[in-house]
Amino acid sequence: MESTRRDLSVALAASALLSFTRTAAAESNPPPGHDMTMMPPEWTKAEKIAFVIYPRFTALDMVGPHYMLTNLMGATIHIVAQKKEPVTSDSGLVFLPSASFDDCPDELDILCVPGGSSGTVAAMEDDAMLRFLRDRGARAKFVTSVCTGSLLLGAAGLLDGYRATSHWVAKSLLPVFGAIPAEGRVVVDRNRITAAGVTAGMDFGLGLVGRLRDRTYAEAVQLLAEYAPQPPYEAGTPERAPKAVRDMIEAMFPEFLATVQAEGSLAFKKAKSL
Repeated sequence: MESTRRDLSVALAASALLSFTRTAAAESNPPPGHDMTMMPPEWTKAEKIAFVIYPRFTALDMVGPHYMLTNLMGATIHIVAQKKEPVTSDSGLVFLPSASFDDCPDELDILCVPGGSSGTVAAMEDDAMLRFLRDRGARAKFVTSVCTGSLLLGAAGLLDGYRATSHWVAKSLLPVFGAIPAEGRVVVDRNRITAAGVTAGMDFGLGLVGRLRDRTYAEAVQLLAEYAPQPPYEAGTPERAPKAVRDMIEAMFPEFLATVQAEGSLAFKKAKSL
């Protein structure tokens, strides 16, 4: 039902945008209303998209791109966890998966992994998670992540030899998994797409909408979301943030970084043998 409502919302927004691209003569006629036959046939496809969640993942890492991608007309979205039981995020939001590792489709167009901190480390140590990611990631059209989700992709052996990014605090750990740290809020290397910290997932999702449809479609989704960020502060990147603020954030993560360095390396080696 939710996807249907969003599909319709996109159709309405896109129909309005399309009306501005008609010829002057056509525009002089009464508008046909929100007739779905106006929509280019290539705007409706049948992608299978899976967001993989786990206990203590960061909710916005998933929810941001989820909003963008659920506006793809014809797409099917799966929220996947090891079992179809409630999963609690690191902020206490509870999500009910629509599929388990066992019944998630074998062939996916998009596999997306959100990040976290302690929850991500625990997921790296979970053989079932690593097996699932390696299996679906080997066949997915796009293998993607948001924030430290790239570390989990890396632990599963899916970023070996690829350029990638992560949350700025953790990006230096990517070589542990054979990945090549790269600059950019969203980094694309062949069919691997990794987004930087948390809110970068919205940019990744919107960009992927444009890649899978076209610019007009993506602009319609952007307008529908009224996505025009104007943050009240200029501390959203380590380069712009005051040094005291950056130092404070960095001081929160030494244990996490050390754990990922150790456990991630073991998981990476183990994943290749699964």
